Parts: sequence; structure tokens; C-alpha cells
Amino acid sequence: MTASALSVVHGCVLVAALMPIICAGLAKSHGMGKPVREGGYDNAMPRQWLAGQTGWRARANAAQSNCFEALPFFIGAVALAQQAGADAARLDLLAVVYVLLRVLYVALYIADRANARSLAWTLALAVNIAILFSGA
Repeated sequence: MTASALSVVHGCVLVAALMPIICAGLAKSHGMGKPVREGGYDNAMPRQWLAGQTGWRARANAAQSNCFEALPFFIGAVALAQQAGADAARLDLLAVVYVLLRVLYVALYIADRANARSLAWTLALAVNIAILFSGA
């Protein structure tokens, strides 16, 4: 595997790892800079504060949880595929498609498009399974 091929896969892993943090930032954006007494973000009780959010901010927080849930399988699939000698170009393509589907998933979650979101989730899962077996 070449260094440039590794950088694409590593970049995809990095983006996937940052996605829950970005979702959390979106969920918390409403309250940043405002005093807690005025409904601003409460860093002393962040989970309680987030649990009280509604609408797209609550969905961004739910997307954060799902991104954390999906991350170990993606990282594991990439690691196992690399260990099994998967074709670098194929692995790169699958990893990019996976990340794009996950970004779409988050956008659809925040936009409250439940059926399309579920389709994006299912497709990303299928791509992740393809990554897992790409070294076979």
C-alpha cells in the first residue's frame, strides 16, 4: 500500500472520528455565548442541557450518538481490510463512499427526513460490510 493510499483511508477515519464532535457542536450551538440562566449552554451539566433541546438540535445530538456507535465498526473494518491486504484503490473508494453516506445521514437526520436517513444508514452499513470483506 502506498503512502498516498493510506492517507485517503486515514483521512476517512479522521473525518468519521470528527463527525460526532461536529454533531455535538451543532447541537450545542444554540446556547454558546449565552448565560445559562438565559438558556445558554451549561458546561457544568452538558448532558442534562442537551437532553432538554428540541427540534433539529435534539436530532443533531441523536446523530452524534449514532456517529459514535458506527465508528468502531468502521475503524475495525478498515484495519482488518488493510491487514488482509485489500486493494488500496478499492478500499479508498469504499471508505470515501462510507464517509459521504454518513455525512448524508447526519444531514438527513438534522433535516428530519427519517425514511431517507434510514436508507443512507443502511447503505453506509452495506458499504462498511464491503470494506470488512474487501481483503478477502
